[in-house]
Amino acid sequence: MFERFTESARGVVEGAVAQAERANADSVTEEHLLLALLDQEGTRSSFAFASLGITGRRAAVEAALADARRRGGLSKADTDALSGLGIDVAEIVSKVEAVHGQGALAGDKKSKRWWSGHRSFTRPAKDTLVKSLRIAVGRGDRHIGDEHMLLALSAQRGVVAEVLVEYGADYGALERAMFGGGGATGAGAVAG
Repeated sequence: MFERFTESARGVVEGAVAQAERANADSVTEEHLLLALLDQEGTRSSFAFASLGITGRRAAVEAALADARRRGGLSKADTDALSGLGIDVAEIVSKVEAVHGQGALAGDKKSKRWWSGHRSFTRPAKDTLVKSLRIAVGRGDRHIGDEHMLLALSAQRGVVAEVLVEYGADYGALERAMFGGGGATGAGAVAG
């Protein structure tokens, strides 16, 4: 699969590993992939971020991701659902942090990095890479680019997709920004 990656897609993967190293994380997550995509310049994903007004809001995106990490990875939809059951997630987070320290729920699962010396990719990050392949094939592209990775992130369930939507970057908006008005082929690729 990696032989089909464009230079920009390889840059995203390398950038995600660098993001994980800077954060002292044991593994590379989809969050690191998103941050690496935000670092790209002169690519389809950077064009989409610029056209949707996200480029200048990196700090806000990072804060939204950090807030989700602080909630133990629960999305806003999850916290709203729990709130409907009478469970105040913010209160629980505060109590856990009072006992165990700031960011206690944001703990990184330990990987086998100590054994191999490399940071592994989490299952959702690997799934994003596989989904990017499916999207590329669904669009009839012979390569996997950063644009396919960004679409894959927006198509996955979870905090990263939720943060993208929060900034107006759902799958459809990203596809229109990167490929223009058409897009019927890409919609079918998400289902796979």
